[in-house]
Amino acid sequence: MRKLKGYKTTKFMAEDSHYNKKAADYAVNFIECLCHTKGTWAGKKFELIDWQERIIRDIFGVLKPNGYRQFNTAYVEIPKKQGKSELAAAVALLLTCGDGEERAEVYGCAAARQQAAIVFDVAADMVRMCPALSKRVKILTSQKRIVYIPTNSFYQVLSAEAYSKHGFNIHGVVFDELHTQPNRKLFDVMTKGSGDARMQPLYFLITTAGTDTHSICYETHQKAKDILEGRKIDPTFYPVIYGADESEDWTSPEVWKKANPSLGITVGMDKVEAACNSARQNPGEENAFRQLRLNQWVKQSVRWMPMEKWDACNAPVIPEFLRGRICYGGLDLSSTTDITAFVLVFPPTDDDEIYSVLPYFWLPEETLPLRVRRDHVPYDVWERQGYLKTTEGNVVHYGFIENFIEELGQKFHIKEIAFDRWGAVQMSQNLEDLGFTLVQFGQGYKDMSPPTKELMKLTLEKKIAHGGQPVLRWMMDNIFIKRDPAGNIKPDKEKSTEKIDGAVAMIMALDRAIRCGCTGDGTSVYDERDMLIL
Repeated sequence: MRKLKGYKTTKFMAEDSHYNKKAADYAVNFIECLCHTKGTWAGKKFELIDWQERIIRDIFGVLKPNGYRQFNTAYVEIPKKQGKSELAAAVALLLTCGDGEERAEVYGCAAARQQAAIVFDVAADMVRMCPALSKRVKILTSQKRIVYIPTNSFYQVLSAEAYSKHGFNIHGVVFDELHTQPNRKLFDVMTKGSGDARMQPLYFLITTAGTDTHSICYETHQKAKDILEGRKIDPTFYPVIYGADESEDWTSPEVWKKANPSLGITVGMDKVEAACNSARQNPGEENAFRQLRLNQWVKQSVRWMPMEKWDACNAPVIPEFLRGRICYGGLDLSSTTDITAFVLVFPPTDDDEIYSVLPYFWLPEETLPLRVRRDHVPYDVWERQGYLKTTEGNVVHYGFIENFIEELGQKFHIKEIAFDRWGAVQMSQNLEDLGFTLVQFGQGYKDMSPPTKELMKLTLEKKIAHGGQPVLRWMMDNIFIKRDPAGNIKPDKEKSTEKIDGAVAMIMALDRAIRCGCTGDGTSVYDERDMLIL
């Protein structure tokens, strides 16, 4: 067993806080009086591994001037098989039985009751194996409830279906596998104000990386990263993230050791090596290996665009600097109740310049709250930030968009607007009446393949700038690729809630910008060089 040597107080300790060794020792000793419950470790004393002890000492030993704990929230993100469930169960029992709180309410939360029961079952077995606790604790298995009789405190399992049950007076919450929460409702109920009546409530969040970057877990993950890297300060929040960076070699044993602090103790190197070899032979397993074994936030399926490359092209695009410039538009109307996208692409005027992208998006105002709840996408935030516009009513008001494009035409020299011939007949006629040149653009392989491949090439070469527009970024991240037998490609999406309208509009506009450039003489880069095959 690897024990903690030379403990140093966390760098996140506030200036007016102090480390109380007695309080930390008490928490560590309480946990180490418990026993492991499963596998080869069953029945053996729960000796904390160095990383586990560091967390316990930091959380329970760092106190404010009034003697109460500084950290109210602990976020621990770590790969699987590192001893998460045992640590979570031990913390739950410590809060219930050993924290000196009268009538303490401690809750174990997970997405499903079955998931929440995992930590409960471990905690119940720990009680049964500890004579001192078993005399003082009542286990109500059918209710998934543990009652500590001397203080009338309890530990109770809740699942995501129970979020409506307000009225909690929380002393502690243990969230197991936060990344599996279907929405933020349970999290908000349990952490926002429910512990205000307690002097030192603790929200212990423990999870492996997930796949949904619009979830409450990813939001908390980002906050933890910001604090770890010094971008944010929150003296009540304690962040711990063990994992591999995106740029690191996922097949390297050194990377495995970095991401898995319990490697060689709770999980053997041979098990990780076997999982890696399997992922090498079957690319479909790579993402699962990286998520579960290396704690990387990856998508469930492999996306087309490497987002780190896309993010590297986030040079600012300032409309005022582009005033009067030649540009080309792409219009994707989608449906009247969905997102409408209009994207302008400005071709370079000389060899030193790059392509600039200006995207615009619209949604019906009345459907916005519904879509936020249904799609779990922050449309409302984007709307407040100005990245997304709304039109009155419950359908997209095309007249409003036509007027908007007309205003853009007064600022920029829009030479052509490419549009999908399906569903845009009336608007295309209206725009032509306003003096714009409309070009029909097919959505099949023949039309979409060249500019889609060119978009990837420009991105890899950093010859395109998009200003980091978040709606467009989300849509780029949603792109999958369909191929025909000839190797042509076109963008597609995996789920109906994952929109790619802006990306399609940009690809159409890019095609016209590449073909016509700043002269509009019909010469094309496609004629000058071989296409990139991806």
